[in-house]
Amino acid sequence: MVSDFPALMLDETDGKVTASIRRLAESDLPEGEVLVKVDYSTLNYKDGMILNGLGRLVRKYPHIPGVDFAGTVEASSSPEFKPGDKVILTGWRVGETHWGGYGAKARVKAEWLVPLPAGLTTRQAMAVGTAGFTAMLAVMALEDHGLRTTDEGEVLVTGAAGGLGSVAVLLLSRLGYRVAASTGRESLGEYLRSLGAASIVDRAEVGAPPAKPLLSERWAAAVDSVGGATLANTVASLRMRGAVASCGNAGGIEFSLTVLPFLLRGASILGIDSVMCPKPKRMVAWKRLAELLPLDKLDQLTTEIRLVDLPEMGARILKGDVKGRVVVDPNR
Repeated sequence: MVSDFPALMLDETDGKVTASIRRLAESDLPEGEVLVKVDYSTLNYKDGMILNGLGRLVRKYPHIPGVDFAGTVEASSSPEFKPGDKVILTGWRVGETHWGGYGAKARVKAEWLVPLPAGLTTRQAMAVGTAGFTAMLAVMALEDHGLRTTDEGEVLVTGAAGGLGSVAVLLLSRLGYRVAASTGRESLGEYLRSLGAASIVDRAEVGAPPAKPLLSERWAAAVDSVGGATLANTVASLRMRGAVASCGNAGGIEFSLTVLPFLLRGASILGIDSVMCPKPKRMVAWKRLAELLPLDKLDQLTTEIRLVDLPEMGARILKGDVKGRVVVDPNR
């Protein structure tokens, strides 16, 4: 068995982050009970920040980024996993404080892994990836809060053309909800309707700070991956006892709104954390994804790239110039 493998490695010099493809040995990897041959990883917005040295998400270099991966166990000292098992990893600061999925091999703690659910390939799992997993957690949180398909009003998805938003639109429409997809690119309307969106909303319409403490009741619920003024506008437009599943801050962390939506309409913000999610909940979410997602549509959502393509695609995703999901094959 060949032990050396390719990986995209980041270095930092005088505050500038640079990327290069290197050959590494298994002995170079950090400690962990399970050695995984990585089949696929993904490119998320957070990966784009890391590749460009933004947000100080990585504090120690050299570093292999990639916040998720799916692959095959090669060696394990844990009774949970044995060689040949197919596994998925999302969260636990992999790709930030622990080397991640942009290498053909990774060594991690067993508790961070979940078995690949029946019906999914490793490529399909990463076509879903952290973004889709987070979208599933958001939908679960809204339903736990009481969202039902019989509720009046549409369910808004902000940043709908991105990875998280695309899967959220697909999941909600499959479950029978009327979905309003928000995007700043008019040309993507047909793409979002093909995923099940009932209507398309211009990003400018929901992205401005609310002009009044309460806006007209509009949304039964929302999945928001933008934050900032978009989150405030969405909360101010919720129908009675509506909720926003908040799972991203691409538009900033500032939040300016009065308490009136919370006092007079019973509005709620449900924070979604996909990083430190307990294993039982992770397994339920992945099982539901495998059961609900129309796997034939995953190809429509997905672009596959090589390690050498990552820097360019990382810059594009920060500009909002990437549609759907980006799958990375670290063996190419």
